[in-house]
Amino acid sequence: MTPGTRIASCLVVIAALACGCSSHPSGDANAKPAVPAGGDFKIGIMTGTVSQGEEDYRAGQQVAARYPGRVKTVTFPDNFSSEIETVISQLVGLAADPEVKVVIAGQAINGSVAAARKIREQRPDVLIGFMYPHEDPDLAQSVCDLAIQPDELARGVTLIENAQKMGAKHFVHYSFPRHMSMVLLAQRRDIMIAECARRGLQFHFVSAPDPTGEAGLPGTQQFIFEDVPRELARYRPQTAFFSTNDGMQEPLIKAVLNAKQGYFVEQSTPAPTFGYPAALGIRIPPEKVGDMAWIGAENKRLIAARGMSGHFGSWAQSIDMVATRSIATLLVDAAARKIDVRDSATVRRYIEAEAGGPVSLRRYDPNGNLWLVLMEHVTY
Repeated sequence: MTPGTRIASCLVVIAALACGCSSHPSGDANAKPAVPAGGDFKIGIMTGTVSQGEEDYRAGQQVAARYPGRVKTVTFPDNFSSEIETVISQLVGLAADPEVKVVIAGQAINGSVAAARKIREQRPDVLIGFMYPHEDPDLAQSVCDLAIQPDELARGVTLIENAQKMGAKHFVHYSFPRHMSMVLLAQRRDIMIAECARRGLQFHFVSAPDPTGEAGLPGTQQFIFEDVPRELARYRPQTAFFSTNDGMQEPLIKAVLNAKQGYFVEQSTPAPTFGYPAALGIRIPPEKVGDMAWIGAENKRLIAARGMSGHFGSWAQSIDMVATRSIATLLVDAAARKIDVRDSATVRRYIEAEAGGPVSLRRYDPNGNLWLVLMEHVTY
């Protein structure tokens, strides 16, 4: 089978899968677990910092609020790609506490697989969860008990479909070699290219600085601010933008808003809270934290006030938060010997409880434990 045939076959399957997500989730971040958790053991969570991935960090806080006094949290360094040993030691260190029975990597960046292997050697009783594994998916699912991430292959279709619905004729894809070495992201790019060709859009890959590189996140964000106007001048207003990096989302939203043209289809990890509040100047009141319906409505209102209705999108819920909360509750209840985390009906029930409604869900491997999720796309 040729690469083109493989992609075409994949598109047929994915198009069918993508149709399974049609409801409007309204999950509550502070809701009680779908199944009450038992035991008094501890949960360890490693997340990114606020600067690199605020959604991940806030998801860890939500889990801590759900299980008061039972959660230990650590963060991985912002330049994690060059500090793999630190990543490993942070994650392994969580399992050093004999009271910890569940360890979660969210996101499961490079080094998480090696850390999980060490934890297995030292603490075979610990359950391990990966949110959005960056390493080879087959390796990732072989060392953890449960992994959840967006269905990137299906998004190769849905991102282009939604860009076309918005009115785009060009699709600009920002990324860099580190991300393109990730299996699912590279496959998603290839599917995007094929889907653009099928729909009559022009696909443009633009190399951006890696935020873990010498210039850091500020250098990457400055590049986005400067490059969006260049791409709009080159391809005109009917241009949609997408980036594989979390740190690029806010400047990308701001750049399209400032230009008053172009489209921002979805974030790399979609969420109403990802990039939009900062770009739009929204101050979320304490009573509205985690209220995705309210935050989404504010996004829509303020974008309309800027005369850019229909030019922006996301998912109705935060995929990082839904995935992290689902992993935590599933593994906590599994450690309390209440459920089987390999049972598909059980996994679906927990994820849909966190999302507030039906989701499109499938296994990466029919016999594996990596779950791929699609939630509803919303347009602002």
